[in-house]
Amino acid sequence: MADFPLLLGIKMKFLFKLAHVYGYRSSRLQERMFILHVFQLAFSGADKRPALLDTIKRWPASSDAEESEPSPAAIDWRQLQQEYRDTIDLRKMLQLLPGIGAVVGAWANYGLLEELGEVGMNCYRLRWLRSNSAAKEPEA
Repeated sequence: MADFPLLLGIKMKFLFKLAHVYGYRSSRLQERMFILHVFQLAFSGADKRPALLDTIKRWPASSDAEESEPSPAAIDWRQLQQEYRDTIDLRKMLQLLPGIGAVVGAWANYGLLEELGEVGMNCYRLRWLRSNSAAKEPEA
């Protein structure tokens, strides 16, 4: 049972470090909201992903932009929790099997972190490309 909160903390710490690698300050509320959307995108069902990806694509390229973004109150926390739970349910339940639980748990944790890493890096690459293309466009 200690594995679940520990893994969640590792995932969030990874996303905060990823923000720093790409040059964004996670101390800003806007950046924390972006991190939350990336997390939600990584662990949501196929029916929710297009809307989340659209939100991430429309996110301001710069963390210093003063555009209004969703506040924490705008997040559907119940949906976020249920989507995350549904994504990890089977993998984490197999971890309870006697004898092979540790091996299955390691496989599950590695797979979940791998998925989050891929989604997170692609979201920040998309944002980085958008900010660089906006900087090169001449003003009309």
